[in-house]
Amino acid sequence: MRDPNDPCLFCNCKESGVIIKNHLAYASYDTYPVSKYHCLIIPKRHMKNFFDLTNEELVACNDLIKAVKKDILNKDPDVEGFNLGTNIGKVSGQSILHCHFHLIPRRPGDVENPQGGVRSVIPSKQHYKRKK
Repeated sequence: MRDPNDPCLFCNCKESGVIIKNHLAYASYDTYPVSKYHCLIIPKRHMKNFFDLTNEELVACNDLIKAVKKDILNKDPDVEGFNLGTNIGKVSGQSILHCHFHLIPRRPGDVENPQGGVRSVIPSKQHYKRKK
């Protein structure tokens, strides 16, 4: 099995497959999607994580996130929400050590109880009761 970090899979946007791009970033469908149209937004410059990006790169990524969201909503009217996130470091689950953002479309009923959303990265913390 090929190591996606040697060479970096995301540094070769031809290999990753581009659906939209700008001067500093590109978007690609996830190879292992959580849901249909799960996309990755990837800065072109090889940086390990979000905290290493310049403000210009952040704006470029944000522009693509918004464009991809609009495209997904045009393709699939069942999408009613999104999860947007990035893993920073191996301990958080980052497997390709090149900064990237996940834009995951969500549809009603795709999970039994969506409460807590991204909190499910630690399953025992996903569902909680609000204090009165």
